[in-house]
Amino acid sequence: MDTRTFEIYWNIEMKKVRFQNRYGIELAGDLYLPENYPAQKNPAIIVAGPFGAVKEQASGLYAQQMATYGFVALAFDPSFGGESGGSVRNTASPDIFTEDYSAAVDYIGLLDFVDRNRIGVIGICGLSGMAITAAGTDTRIKAVATMSMYDMSRDMSRGHMDYYTEEQRNKIKEYLSNQRWKDAKNGAFALGNHEIGFDETCEPLTDVMEVPAELPEEADAVFAAFYNYYYKRARHPRAVNFVSSWTATMPVAFWNFPLMTNIKEVSPRPILMVAGENAHSRYYSEDAYKAAVEPKELLIIPEADTMNTTIPKIALGAWAWGAGAAGGDQVFGNHLGDETGVHTLREWEKEME
Repeated sequence: MDTRTFEIYWNIEMKKVRFQNRYGIELAGDLYLPENYPAQKNPAIIVAGPFGAVKEQASGLYAQQMATYGFVALAFDPSFGGESGGSVRNTASPDIFTEDYSAAVDYIGLLDFVDRNRIGVIGICGLSGMAITAAGTDTRIKAVATMSMYDMSRDMSRGHMDYYTEEQRNKIKEYLSNQRWKDAKNGAFALGNHEIGFDETCEPLTDVMEVPAELPEEADAVFAAFYNYYYKRARHPRAVNFVSSWTATMPVAFWNFPLMTNIKEVSPRPILMVAGENAHSRYYSEDAYKAAVEPKELLIIPEADTMNTTIPKIALGAWAWGAGAAGGDQVFGNHLGDETGVHTLREWEKEME
């Protein structure tokens, strides 16, 4: 049974694939193949994210679209989630998720019809930091793009817009440490809230989120956007988002290990960062852009928020990047693509209306 949550292009062949990462975890991917792919060496794109999503959601949508522009495109489930392996479920690791990107490069670069000198990666939302971190060390990745970036290490350890006070950070560390005692005693990993807020008495809110059957009238715009996609429009039983929860102690790894400390080392390979003008996560892309070294590009989509940049109902620029029509210096297209299938931002927006 095909469980993809987006419109399927039947002229684009999709194959189920499996490959292992450096830790011996088997990863599951959907490989999207452009028309006439066996006749030539094709550029390739690897896509993952958002954090807590599966390849049948946004990453598969991106991969399928890239295949229409002549790319061999692989959307995969990171370790511990979806159809991928990992004995503990609903957990995450900045190191292992970064390794998963390089493992995908291992796999795709050995395909006879792929030009291993033209492999790029896309990170969506919370997988963006891992995509950039992988590219900083793995020079086989020739270009990297991020969509609605979330820096998950910064998000979990400092809160949205870095609002955590020192007192709040200490309370979260105390909670996580005590939860480890409980998990060790029970011999199982409890579920919890990975983005910990605080109540009116400044105590951590650690309970698993209860997903309402219908969107509350008082819901803020950010919750409503996530709810309408993950719970209504594209709900998938293997996803974490709005289906289950992360293990309660999962944030420990992200507190311990910051992402993108090697962002300058991506250069001279290019970085494209795409964010919505009204996205609550826009500052992650802007800060990463400041930290990166040329060649780099920050593309802000007018009137878009986090979710309609993550799920491309309007043009995101990634396709223009892949096709060599990014505007300006066209640096992304020059590294991976050619002038075939050029789509400008306005053309793609018109197609997706």
